Amino acid sequence: MTTSTTIRIHTEGGALVTEQVALEVPSDGWVRVRVHASGICGADVRTALAHEAGGPVTPGHEVAGVIEERGRGVEGWSVGDRVSVGWFGGSCGTCSACLAGDVVHCPARKVPGISYPGGWAETITVPAHALARIPDGMTFEQAAPLGCAGVTVFTALQAVPLLPGSPVAIFGIGGLGHLAVQYAAALGYEVTAIARGAERAESARALGASAFTDSTVHQPGRTLSDRGGVAHIISTSSSTAPIAELLRGLRPHGTLTVIGADAGAISIPAGQLVMNALSIRGHLTGSPRDIETVMRFAQDTNAHARIEVLPLEEAAEGLRRVRDGEARFRVVLDASEAR
Repeated sequence: MTTSTTIRIHTEGGALVTEQVALEVPSDGWVRVRVHASGICGADVRTALAHEAGGPVTPGHEVAGVIEERGRGVEGWSVGDRVSVGWFGGSCGTCSACLAGDVVHCPARKVPGISYPGGWAETITVPAHALARIPDGMTFEQAAPLGCAGVTVFTALQAVPLLPGSPVAIFGIGGLGHLAVQYAAALGYEVTAIARGAERAESARALGASAFTDSTVHQPGRTLSDRGGVAHIISTSSSTAPIAELLRGLRPHGTLTVIGADAGAISIPAGQLVMNALSIRGHLTGSPRDIETVMRFAQDTNAHARIEVLPLEEAAEGLRRVRDGEARFRVVLDASEAR
């Protein structure tokens, strides 16, 4: 095989097209991965609409597959290894952030689908240090979303260490939130899920939530406060508008972590922060090591992503479902059917 079936966008807001692209020979320190599964993330919607990189764009930063070819100097990895690539797609390795182990905040970090062609293809070529090892027994379809959605919410939970039994709340139980609810419950926390519509209460409890709040009926921050407040709120919604009200639901010394965000601003009374010693923090994602940790955690606790699988050639339909909110949780493209 000398070409790879690849999904590309050529113009801003343009249509996704399926093309045959010449196989890339990995350069020094890079590997080519034969893609088996690739997720569709909300960030891919923005990439597709904004056409953030110059030239043709291939989105996709939730990738799972098998190493097919190694460039020179690659150590610790072999052809045939099962690997994942997430939103973190490489770093410089020499800046202060990298030397401190904080590779995701490297100023020169790379993102698959933006910095180089992403995973909506039969193959992807990436820096070897962006790889995470998929544990035995985990399917490619389950591994793919953990490279972005899974590792993001898992590391957000770990960044605020709490004792088992501590009350936490997850705002939004879609593609990110449904994983956050499962992980928080598996960590032993008392979880309140907050979402729009009473019909989501049943699925929230099935995911491990002990309580549910319908944000179309109740002010979630006030409701949490009336119940005694929580120690940690993770907001996975793409809107910043609810943040100020959510803050009311924190106990003293509580933390609100913002994962989902838009171009809006957050306006919060300073007195509220000071009088209750509250913290509000943003959170990006995790490293390849973190991806390996969350994959093992998900496997050990049976906290798996709820996925819809579509053939690679139906990427446009999958993107539409995510963009229009029709996809309940995660959509994964099966690249094996393209072969």
